[in-house]
Order: sequence, then structure tokens, then C-alpha cells
Amino acid sequence: MLAFLILLMSMASLNLYCIHNHLLESNIILRFISWVVPLIIIMPMGPLIYFYIQSMLNPSFRLASKHRLQFLAGIIDIVPQLTTIIFIIGVYMKVIKYHPEPWGLFIDRYNMYSDIPRWLSLTIYVLLSFKFLRKEKTTDVNTDKEAIRKWLQLFITIFLSFQLIWFIFLIPYILPAYSDWLLNKFDWYPIYIPIAVMIYWLGLKGYSISLTVNTEKVKKTIFRDITKEGVTQIMSLLQKSMKDDKLYLNPELNLETVTKHTGIAAKMISAVLNQHQQTSFNKWVNAYRIGEFKLRIRNGCLEQLTISALAMECGFNSQATFQRIFKQSEGVTPSAYLKTISSNN
Repeated sequence: MLAFLILLMSMASLNLYCIHNHLLESNIILRFISWVVPLIIIMPMGPLIYFYIQSMLNPSFRLASKHRLQFLAGIIDIVPQLTTIIFIIGVYMKVIKYHPEPWGLFIDRYNMYSDIPRWLSLTIYVLLSFKFLRKEKTTDVNTDKEAIRKWLQLFITIFLSFQLIWFIFLIPYILPAYSDWLLNKFDWYPIYIPIAVMIYWLGLKGYSISLTVNTEKVKKTIFRDITKEGVTQIMSLLQKSMKDDKLYLNPELNLETVTKHTGIAAKMISAVLNQHQQTSFNKWVNAYRIGEFKLRIRNGCLEQLTISALAMECGFNSQATFQRIFKQSEGVTPSAYLKTISSNN
């Protein structure tokens, strides 16, 4: 989608280059091509930006039929070429008189005012992209994802800035009295130069970011494609470290500690727990601590210890953490759980 966006911007720049150097006037072939092949295709840019943002934040995103309908507005960009083709065919079939002046006048006027819906469409989609980016903001500390998010924020900011510059050049369409002054003073260079810079910047930076995204996809594929035997072996080592070696009794236990103990890479441990056990590392460890707490209660350990002291012996590092995790796990507070145990006894 980004590549197609850059292609459309490059085509528009090629058209500007041809006009600026009077190539369409001096070369009959180029002039004929410009009549039937649209080089300025702006309407699809908005949807491309919007869907590119979504695809970068959600690698599984794919264009569906309902998404493709949003590109139909591109017909606005090809009206001049359709008009030319209709005129040429009509003259050839002798159903239209060879009187090109009104047709050419219509095309010139259309080209002037068609920039208004183009600007509105692109602005609306850029604002929607900005809103989507803010809505999808997370606290993910993954450095690759953070780099992608910063890229998208800069991406949208650049396009919003360009829309502001473009809007200034739209004013002459609405207030023609200022048209000659603005164009004589600056020509179209405030539009030309940012487009050229954006093409190179989007291409180089976008390609660099795409490598990051592809690396993430490869990592996820590797973790997803771990064989059942591999998952079983990893889980066996992890369970041994908990059940036999009782690593969970260490209040400072973390992924690095388990990695050193088992020899399994931290990312592999997280991947197996997340994708094959549907739990996180902390939840998995705390489940063993809760189990140990309940076991010691049944063994009468509360006769010598308080609830808080027993929780610390089971690996929790604070009373508040223990209370919160126990209620999340059992649905009741530790005190209520003890009452239930006492009443059953």
C-alpha cells in the first residue's frame, strides 16, 4: 500500500515535470498519452494512507471487499481522460462534430476545481488515520512496535502539514482575485518541493520500517510453528523448575532467572506460555504460588504464621500483591477463603 501511494505521488510529479518543461506541447506522443492515461490520481491516496496505518498496527490486516469500495471515488481523477476518449471516439464515429474548444474548456475547468474534492478526501482520511492511531495507542514497551508507532505518528504529521500547504493553494480557486498574485509570487514550488521530498522520504524510511515489520512477522512465525514435541519439551522443563525446584518461592523471580535455570530463551518461554498456554509469565508463576499457599493452609501452617507471613513464604513480595492476585484467582479474598475452609471442616 505504501509502494502504491508513492507510485501515485510519483506519477503526479511526472505530470508536473512534463508541464513545467513544456514536454506535452513539444512531443505529440507524450501529449496523446496524457490525453488517455491519467497521471494525476489523488482520490485513492486517502484510503491507501488509512489502510496502511491499520496494516502497520495489525499485520494480519487484509483489504476486504468493503474496503475496496472506498477506492471507487478514483473515478473523479479519470473524468478528463474519459471526456477525451468519448470525444475522439465520437468524432471517429461521426456522432460528435469536430469542435474541440468546448470540450477542452470543460477539461481545463474540471482540472482546476477537481482539486477541491481531492483535498477534502485526502484530509478526511488523514484525520481518520490520526484518530485511529490515537485510539490504538497502547503501553507496549516492545522497541520495534514503538519504532513503528513513532514512524506512523511522523507519517501522519507530515501529511497533515502538506494538506495545510495545499489548502493555501486552493484558496485561489475560491477567491480567484488572489490567484495571479500567489502563483506569480511563488509559482507551484511550495507544492512541488514537499512532494519530491516526501517521495524520497517515504520510500527510504518506509522501506526501513518494513524490514522491522517483516522481522517481527518472522519471529511470530517461528514461535507459532514450534512443533508439539518442542512445546511439550519446553513445558516439561518449565514445570520441573516450578514443581521440583520450586523457583516460584523466590519473590524476585523473573524471566531472566528462569532462562538461566532452564537454558530456554526468554522470548521462547513467553511465546510458549502466551500462544500455547494462553497465559503470561507472571500469571503462570503466581498460579504456583497460590497453589502453594492453599496447600500449606491444608497442612495447618497458619497455626504458626499469619496470612501475610505465609504469603511471603510462598513467593509473594507484598501483602497487597498477594491479596489482589488471590482474589483474581479464587474470586474471594484470602480471609473469606479461610472462612470457607473452616466451615467445611
